[in-house]
Amino acid sequence: MSRKPMSRIRMTGVVMAAGLTLAACGNPQGVGDDGKTDAGAEVPSRVEMVIPYDEGGGTDTWARFLAPYLKKHTAGTPTFLPENKPGGESITGSNEFVRSGGTDGKEVLVTSATTYYQALLKRPEVEFDFSKMRPLIMNGSGGVIYTSPKTGIKSADDLVKHKKKLTYGGISATGLDLTMLQAMDVLKKPVDATFGFEGRETALLAYQRGEVNIDYQTTSAYKTQVEPLAEKGKAVPLMSFGVLKDGKVVRDPNVPDLPTVEEFHKKMYGKKPSGPAYESYKAFLVPGTTYQKGLWANEDTPDSIVKAYWSTVGKLKKDKNFAKKSDSVLGGYPLYSGENAEQEIQKAFEIDPAARKYALDMLEREYDEKLGGT
Repeated sequence: MSRKPMSRIRMTGVVMAAGLTLAACGNPQGVGDDGKTDAGAEVPSRVEMVIPYDEGGGTDTWARFLAPYLKKHTAGTPTFLPENKPGGESITGSNEFVRSGGTDGKEVLVTSATTYYQALLKRPEVEFDFSKMRPLIMNGSGGVIYTSPKTGIKSADDLVKHKKKLTYGGISATGLDLTMLQAMDVLKKPVDATFGFEGRETALLAYQRGEVNIDYQTTSAYKTQVEPLAEKGKAVPLMSFGVLKDGKVVRDPNVPDLPTVEEFHKKMYGKKPSGPAYESYKAFLVPGTTYQKGLWANEDTPDSIVKAYWSTVGKLKKDKNFAKKSDSVLGGYPLYSGENAEQEIQKAFEIDPAARKYALDMLEREYDEKLGGT
């Protein structure tokens, strides 16, 4: 049995209820009696960026980096004001946004994979649905799994033969760590996990201290923080989550020498992965990596506002200063808009109930995490 998550990650019903209960009276701000904004409305002069995470984290950094460039390139040069509303693994602020964010563009929601996974797992506290909300700006990412040389694991054959559970440190089983847990489940190698770390940086420090012996980092963090360790023989890169291209998972162009989870599975067992574990992994992988960070508007926000953000993406791509300074924040992955892909993005958040059920069952079976999702 894996070690249970740290107690502070497990919120009691009272604490969760307190964190998620907000006033929901009155009309959404700035909208008409029918609750909708008139077509032809423009982006307001001041836009609040609702960030359902603490200050200083990756998602907060992403949003604050974008803010001045959004002002520069969005029609009307509106001022973007980051506002942190953390709590409930990003559920608190996201719920508040869909309740009171309105459709007039005065607020936009900043998201990360952790936010997506709360909805995809259908946690009972969640009130947001990304299959209906409007995607404005998206930024993908990738991830790399690596292990300690002390494990003796350097190849797929070594992992097959390794009988003792590898030890892993995560933030939350229902956040972005879920992708890692699912990948190891596909490989038939569940980890002995401890949750409650404040961030991936903290987990990396635990790895360096020898407290855990397997870890993953986003590709950008891997290249800046783990590759130097690998060069010194202190880390062994195993595989990447890969990226989606033409509907298929292929090697991450930022780490092209590393096999994907699919390739690693074939090396371990002589065949590509298949079955419920793999279908569940793929269902969560697309929203969790391809659309890992995003800027969203509420359902029924008019096209005139949404398209203004879509146009901003094209302008950002031509901004040489943005290109020069954005690499470390965007992780080497491009920004893209919902233009010509809105329905495709929304569809990615309508996962097969069987894939959801498998993930929930796996979390309870291997990590003692019972969510009550359906």
